[in-house]
Amino acid sequence: MKKIIILLITISLFSCSTKKEDKVLPNSLEGLNKEKQKLEKAKDSIDNVLATIETKLESLDTVKKLQPVTVLTIKPTVFKHFIAIQGNTETDKNIIVRPLATGQITKVYVKEGQRVGKGQTLMQIDDAILRNSINEIENQLSLANTTYERQKRLWEQKIGSEMQYLQAKTQKEALEKKIKTLQSQLKNYKIKAPFNGIVDDVMAKLGDLASPQAPAVRLINLNSMYVESDVSENYLKNIKKGNETIVELPTIGEKITTKISKVGNFINPDNRSFKVRVNIKNKKNLVKPNMLADIKIKDYENNKAITIPTNLVQIDENGKTFVFVLVKEKDQNIVVKKPVEIGKDYNGITEIINGLTTEDIIINEGARNVSEGQKVKVD
Repeated sequence: MKKIIILLITISLFSCSTKKEDKVLPNSLEGLNKEKQKLEKAKDSIDNVLATIETKLESLDTVKKLQPVTVLTIKPTVFKHFIAIQGNTETDKNIIVRPLATGQITKVYVKEGQRVGKGQTLMQIDDAILRNSINEIENQLSLANTTYERQKRLWEQKIGSEMQYLQAKTQKEALEKKIKTLQSQLKNYKIKAPFNGIVDDVMAKLGDLASPQAPAVRLINLNSMYVESDVSENYLKNIKKGNETIVELPTIGEKITTKISKVGNFINPDNRSFKVRVNIKNKKNLVKPNMLADIKIKDYENNKAITIPTNLVQIDENGKTFVFVLVKEKDQNIVVKKPVEIGKDYNGITEIINGLTTEDIIINEGARNVSEGQKVKVD
């Protein structure tokens, strides 16, 4: 300290003398060079003294050297963990309607995009031959009824043989059954909608030959949509019907919060997975079959969890996890290393199972720049 004071006095005296001499400068080259050398020496001395003072100030000003940090407090909160998988949108009511009879299509009643009701006729197949057959058999049945009634009256009067009566009865009943069968077949010549829905594609055209092998109409109902996905068997224990689920459909920008509606009971030996089904609402009919879906299924929840940002959890040289907390000692903030046991982490948040309480003050910003026992200041 004495040395610094002496240097300061020297500089002060030199400065004063310099100011006086500045008024009268030598006119010769040699004199000016000497004056320049004198001033440069004075400047070097001043720089050295300033450097010494700066070093001393830094050693005495402890506040200036404290590492600034921010802190956060702990309070129990709800912590949820989700697993992320992908799936596809599906519907149980997405079918290709095929004819049940063979023949030429004589009428097409619908067009693409049209809404239809269950049982509504979509197309008509030519049924003229079948109707003619029914008419012929009805004529035969009329005669058979007459014959039967006549033989019945005779038999009741004990006239005629029982054989004639039974033959007439058998023929009548056979024709009745045949007509019933043909009338049932006649219904197959109308292609009808099996459920309420939208005609997505009309595949058969007027005049085409319809057959059970030829598709006629694609019919879709978009009200009963669901998402299906394969889930690894590792999650089987925690995936249950009713688990909270978030479905995101990036194609249309939709995010739907729903629940698992069905969990499969079969483990696929090829990929060691089981099926999960999630029903979704489709009020605007924006969801279509076979769309890609991002699915998040809740597999864990703690309603009173202690959590901190994941980036605050550190690992020491022994592989142990810890966090830095702040402890006040004699009006000073001291960094303390606290071992912790971590649980699950999700979306940048880690659950602390053991090691922290609600009384701990966690070092947040600056946690990676401090060490145990270090004094810090809180911003």
